[in-house]
Amino acid sequence: MNPTEPYLPQDKIFTADKKQYGKLELKARARRMRHEPTPAEAKLWQHLRNNQLGVKFRRQHSIDRYITDFICLSHKLIIELDGAGHLEPDQADYDHGRSALLAELGYRVLRFSNEQALNQTEATLASIKVNL
Repeated sequence: MNPTEPYLPQDKIFTADKKQYGKLELKARARRMRHEPTPAEAKLWQHLRNNQLGVKFRRQHSIDRYITDFICLSHKLIIELDGAGHLEPDQADYDHGRSALLAELGYRVLRFSNEQALNQTEATLASIKVNL
């Protein structure tokens, strides 16, 4: 280890934009979202948690100024579940910009509808596995 470089333990991953973290209340918002998941998020989480796919996923994790639904940091893979509101033009534009920024940071973003996560769970998981 170089004494002039700051030491960051490997299990500590700081991925939120520090300038925005407090201002946007990312920690509190992420905690609230973890405690109040949508039915689709709750169902998919039961299949992603505890390394069931062979990798660790986190839920409601902050990246830059955004909160992702699920993320595998080791593979830089983000899973987003979208409800009907994401079909609205303004929301679709926002999602596109958000995905572009996350891609610039080196992340791949997979998007699934809530219906896919709820009713086609095995196909959704198969797609996630292929992208790992």
